Amino acid sequence: GGVFTAHFPFFSFQIGFEEMLSRVWESQPRVIKFSRRHQRGSSANSLRRQKRDWVIPPINVPENGRGPFPNMLVRIRSDQDRDPGIRYSITGAGADQPPSGIYNIDPISGNMFVTQPLDREERASFHLRAHAVDMNGNQVENPIDLYIYVIDMNDNRPEFQNQVYNGSVAEGIKPGSSVMQVTATDSDDSTTANGMVRYRILSQTPHSPIPNMFAINMETGDISTVAAGLDREKVSQYTIIVQATDMEGNLNFGLSNTATALISITDINDNPPELTVGTFSGEVPENKVNVVVTNLTVVDRDQPHTPNWNAVYRIVNGDPLGHFTVRTNPITNEGMLTVVKPVDFEMNRAFMLTVVVSNQAHLASGIQSSLQSTAGVTISVQDVNEPPVFPVNPKTIRFEEGVPAGTTLTVFAAQDPDHFIHQIVRYSKLSDPANWLRINRTNGQITTMALLDRESMYVKNNMYEATFLAYDNGSPQASGTGTLQIYLIDVNDNAPVLIPKEAQICERARPNSRINITASDADAEPNVGPFVFELPSFPASIRRNWTISRLSGDYAQLRLKIPYLEAGVYVIPVIVSDSGNPPLSNRSMIRIKVCPCDNNGDCSATGAVAAAGLGTGAIIAILMCIIILLSMVLLFVVWMKRREKERQAKPLLIDPEDDVRDNILKYDEEGGGEEDQDYDLSQLQQPESLDHIISKPTGVRRVDERPVIAESQYPVRPSVPHPGDIGDFINDGLRAADNDPTAPPYDSLLVFDYEGSGSTAGSVSSLNSTSSGDQDYDYLNDWGPRFKKLADLYGGGADD
Repeated sequence: GGVFTAHFPFFSFQIGFEEMLSRVWESQPRVIKFSRRHQRGSSANSLRRQKRDWVIPPINVPENGRGPFPNMLVRIRSDQDRDPGIRYSITGAGADQPPSGIYNIDPISGNMFVTQPLDREERASFHLRAHAVDMNGNQVENPIDLYIYVIDMNDNRPEFQNQVYNGSVAEGIKPGSSVMQVTATDSDDSTTANGMVRYRILSQTPHSPIPNMFAINMETGDISTVAAGLDREKVSQYTIIVQATDMEGNLNFGLSNTATALISITDINDNPPELTVGTFSGEVPENKVNVVVTNLTVVDRDQPHTPNWNAVYRIVNGDPLGHFTVRTNPITNEGMLTVVKPVDFEMNRAFMLTVVVSNQAHLASGIQSSLQSTAGVTISVQDVNEPPVFPVNPKTIRFEEGVPAGTTLTVFAAQDPDHFIHQIVRYSKLSDPANWLRINRTNGQITTMALLDRESMYVKNNMYEATFLAYDNGSPQASGTGTLQIYLIDVNDNAPVLIPKEAQICERARPNSRINITASDADAEPNVGPFVFELPSFPASIRRNWTISRLSGDYAQLRLKIPYLEAGVYVIPVIVSDSGNPPLSNRSMIRIKVCPCDNNGDCSATGAVAAAGLGTGAIIAILMCIIILLSMVLLFVVWMKRREKERQAKPLLIDPEDDVRDNILKYDEEGGGEEDQDYDLSQLQQPESLDHIISKPTGVRRVDERPVIAESQYPVRPSVPHPGDIGDFINDGLRAADNDPTAPPYDSLLVFDYEGSGSTAGSVSSLNSTSSGDQDYDYLNDWGPRFKKLADLYGGGADD
């Protein structure tokens, strides 16, 4: 059967010894053989017995090996390795699977190598399988499992989770109290000394009161106090340097690291507040509130702006009526002695107070309150001129309304609280909405100036209010106000009235054809309802046609007494009386429209018109007025349209843009003058006939003026043959214009209505400098600037 042969190196935690064993292990590699099955008997059907396979122990490889690489680990061989065709291979993570390439094998010799240093912290073990096949790839041995374990080396220092740790502990705490915990971890194997971490304190800053105020548990890293005497007011924070070492704390072989622990000493209320002096003093004017009399200063050594430091002040003596309070300044912790209730100089000229100060938090156990936590406060009251005071304010009196003017109602007098100074008090009216009252300037007597009316808009809930002013002659002058309330007792001085003032009813009496009326009275009980409703006896037609009945104390119903009443408007008087003593009556007029009704009892449209009191004649007159008004509007529209057509029927003969007369020159750009004007000489052509001018109907013939007089016929100009001289042609036109009564009073170019389709004179452009010299055109220079261009063309000047 297959035989497994192995040679193991021995390892030690000492580095030199490990190197020595590594050399021994490298010099004697072990041989691993494939296990085989053995047959018993020659017959194929005989029983076979398989020999039990060897259990192959794991291969241990130290991490961080120094090489050289590749480094042989074991040799894999088969019992059939006499056959030169055997080939060996390995599979698994680290060989042909990630991380691949760490292990390889010589396929012929079966030597297995590690190709690089191993790191246990990256991978602690490998599981590979070894294979043996022939040249055809057929398996000649069963695969065997190879387990490779990486032996840990102490190559990692302990690492603290935080470089700085923060903790706290209360001052005055007992020894042995836990403060905080620090923790360090080591990536090496925790089951060996390489990964076992131990702690110790290297230093403590400051050393007060002793250098070793704290201790640390070497295995857990718990920091605790070992001595008494922690005082925040002396040392508020300690800095501890903690060291963590592996190899179970062996400083010779272990690796170390350090961290900082900051321990804050928290405050407890072990210092009572103390007032800086035993007696404080201040002064305050009388009748003033929210005035700071004095500031009470205090000292507290506990942590500022905490309940252990915040001061609370109490007045324990000298202020039975609660005139003062002490508020704490949140910034300075001082006590602000403040007036919350006015003090009176005439009652108290001075106060002697006792104030006690404490903290928001209770004193710590065993701490006694200081004698300096109590102080006295002396307060002087300053006298000021106080305003007069009305003893009863507001003052209420009762009177019946309607009292006559000049009636004395009451005396509304004020008192001066300054008893030690004799001053004179005067009065004036401050507010009197209805201007009913007058006050005596010296004694405050109130009299009426007009009748008091309870139904006035200035009276609310039977109460009328007026305000008066009382002032003294002190320096400075002081004044006070008082309110007088007059409760007005009602008298029956208002007659009742009826609503509605208008109503409508069907001309034929129906069960539901009635008018509900309501009575109201501005007076109050008992001078209001129940009311009495009745119709007057005159005229007699009222009671003959109508009847009224009371429904309740304030309501009545008016309806027709006869079966039919002609449509129209009727004014029905109704007499209503209240329940006063004596009662008051009122004759109210109700305007009732009687109209024809439909089946639902509602007035029809024609009936409503008839009931409005308009007869047939009035309706016809209204319709005629409407027709006349519409006719006038229609005629005005027709006249406007006709006028617009007349305007459109008389247009100007030519567009103003085409008017080339010289009275206005229009230039397209700057510059230019007479020489730059290109005239259309065809305007100077002679028409063949003037008949079209003579036969033209009366109308506008000029674009420069609309005649305002009756136009006369143009003088008949005979048809002349083609002139030989253009000057004669122009002179004829000039004479015709002069004899025209519609011509403007200035000389201008005559514009003809029609130029004709041609000219008997031919084109003027044929008159050029190359024509016959028999004609002399020099006289054109005498015609002025308008003909200068023409003279230059035909004059034959020296510059031709």
